[in-house]
Amino acid sequence: MTSSASKVGGSGLVKTVEIEGRGRALVASQSLRGGQIILTDSPILLYSAHPLSSSSSAYCSNCFRHLQICSTLVSCPSCPCLFCSPDCLTHALSSSHSPWSCFTLSLLRASPSLSLSHSERQVQARFLVAAYNLAIVSPSHFHILLSLQGTALPSSDSDAPTFLHSLLSSLSPPQGVAGFSVELTTALLSKDKLNAFGLMEPPVLAPGGERSVRAYGIYPKASFFNHDCLPNACRFDYVDTASHHNTDITIRLIHDVPEGSEICLSYFPVNETYADRQKRLLEDYGFTCYCDRCRVEANWKDDDEQEEEQDDEGQVMDEDQDEQMIGSENENEIGDGGGENDFPHAYFFLRYMCSRENCWGTLAPLPPSDSDASPSNLMECNVCGNLKKADEDFNSDEDRLSVDD
Repeated sequence: MTSSASKVGGSGLVKTVEIEGRGRALVASQSLRGGQIILTDSPILLYSAHPLSSSSSAYCSNCFRHLQICSTLVSCPSCPCLFCSPDCLTHALSSSHSPWSCFTLSLLRASPSLSLSHSERQVQARFLVAAYNLAIVSPSHFHILLSLQGTALPSSDSDAPTFLHSLLSSLSPPQGVAGFSVELTTALLSKDKLNAFGLMEPPVLAPGGERSVRAYGIYPKASFFNHDCLPNACRFDYVDTASHHNTDITIRLIHDVPEGSEICLSYFPVNETYADRQKRLLEDYGFTCYCDRCRVEANWKDDDEQEEEQDDEGQVMDEDQDEQMIGSENENEIGDGGGENDFPHAYFFLRYMCSRENCWGTLAPLPPSDSDASPSNLMECNVCGNLKKADEDFNSDEDRLSVDD
């Protein structure tokens, strides 16, 4: 770890450092308490997660609030995009929905070659329009975007930069953007792949329900957080409830963190299996995770393979025992009696993972009244928003509190 560190956002609570093998990271610059807000970050770029061919108009095209909760709706004078208020439209026309952006998105929607592409390619086109529009309306923010870390695109998507750059060049090249080229397009797509945060839909609390993404945003300071499969911080957003700056995200500590410790987020719900986590991290972010949890679960895998090889009768490990070891990542199994002998990190799941059915959010204490105060006795879920009292059963309806209580 290098000693040449800088404070993030002027808070003085965290600082950026270089950690060998992990790149830029954020560490605690002092002892921090559970529930403390260590960062609030605003996006420099937002774009819809829906394909261009989608007819979805459920969200404001600027702030991505659900339009069904808005009393006044207005449309762009030049395209079908909807906005939650006249103020939002006015702001968008001078920033995210500039004349070039509006015109180019209309051309892309009508493009036969893009309409026949898969949905991911269409979402990438949305990002590139947002990124090149940023270069036009806010060059300083565009330079921040280019300064973020990137990773090589997977071979399965290696033709995306050439295809999309050629399409933009033929339809509506951004005027006045220095260095507009396929190389710049490639660099931008790599920044998006490694740094975009999803602004999520509320959870679908029904069997088999999956939470979907409504929009993606680039948050320059929050992009410094590295991943850990048992994080010590988590992210909160209030897209549909905040009256101002509703697309800001807040990073809050899950538990106490000593000075000098790295602060990490989980890039996805913590209940995913070892194999699924490793596959997702390698494909989406280009690295293999060696956190404490992954090292423990990797040893389980090795033990399983050795036992199968040594089984003289060629029989595999008993199914029930296998589920106890590998499946104990599922919070419900841990809550039904799993302990440290079965899964060394069981305490995290029991205390810090929301047990509301199909939620899989992470719990963090409400912010303390001041930095010296003890963590709050109320824990908030960063997905469904419900509150629970610390150390009480979240499955009990009488213990649940709404955020508005």
